Amino acid sequence: MPITKIAAAGFSDAVNFRNIIINGDMSIAQRSTSVSSLTSSNTYKTIDRYATELGSNGTWTQSQSTDVPTGQGFAKSLKMDCTSTGSGGYLHITQRFEGQNLTYLNKGRSTAESLTLSFWVKSAKTGTYIAEFRDTDNTRNISKSYTISSADTWEKKTIVFPGDTSGGLSNDNGASLELNLWLAAGSSNTSGTLQTDWASQVSANRAVGQVNLGDSTSNDWYITGLQLEAGTTASDFEFLPVDVNLKRCQRYYYNIVRTAQDIPICNASSWSTTEAYGVLHLPTTMRATPSLDQVTGSNYYRYYNATDSTDKFDSFTIYGGTPNEVTLYNADSMTLTAGQSGWFVLLDANAYIAFTSEL
Repeated sequence: MPITKIAAAGFSDAVNFRNIIINGDMSIAQRSTSVSSLTSSNTYKTIDRYATELGSNGTWTQSQSTDVPTGQGFAKSLKMDCTSTGSGGYLHITQRFEGQNLTYLNKGRSTAESLTLSFWVKSAKTGTYIAEFRDTDNTRNISKSYTISSADTWEKKTIVFPGDTSGGLSNDNGASLELNLWLAAGSSNTSGTLQTDWASQVSANRAVGQVNLGDSTSNDWYITGLQLEAGTTASDFEFLPVDVNLKRCQRYYYNIVRTAQDIPICNASSWSTTEAYGVLHLPTTMRATPSLDQVTGSNYYRYYNATDSTDKFDSFTIYGGTPNEVTLYNADSMTLTAGQSGWFVLLDANAYIAFTSEL
């Protein structure tokens, strides 16, 4: 009996993870939805997978905004808002990629794939902006400019980057490639000639022509719908179900809960009269064995069971772990009954427990 192919039920463009960017619709923000008073940073602050690299160029608030292009299907954007001016330094938003996710691009070979970057952007400051790729395995880069033409107006941008026939990427879980979206750049990155073809990195050529978004407290910058795909044509944005998008983010950062009291963290047991351990199974395989991200404070946490209900403590340590699970440990002035079981609990509304294996 011949096999009949079932129709795609109206979906002409099935999801196939063509977007190399993770969280391109800016919908996942496990750490926070707003952080103010940013003056220096090389880390992740709000929206998952986007690092803020900032040095000596004003003061900023970064937030997850609901200002989005009308009718495009987006609900969130990433916003940078200048709250104190600066000049001469640098500011860019960065996403880093594991080398093992990019092998199909054939970088370093004669068949190297071009890359097409597309996104929606809006700013109070018009002018030239720079999008840059850095091959961190081989210290190579390429930069392209785009123009924001109309102030405070959402505009769709598409930029094509040619394939790089030199410098293969490592097939591992390390950071091999990064995308930098420049918002400000000083003379150390603008005094040369913009490097619009792949070549060995020259600092002075990285962001030539970039406007300084930090020159006025009236300036802001929004982005959403960020997509990166192989080839020379931009396709429609690839929307993913929220659970799929969240798990992709949790490979790099997993936050249990924030700003909530009496929330169980995991089952635990008292190994001795002073020590308690608990194994926490992570929701997805993380990029590497994670480290602990927590807020510490007086009596922020508690080991709780029927008889040891008042054993409060200030912080955890990781006793051991893998990319799939971690063992939390505490021996902070507790008086326990050896061999009893219970659970670790968040006790203070300011406490949180998270795990990071960011690139």
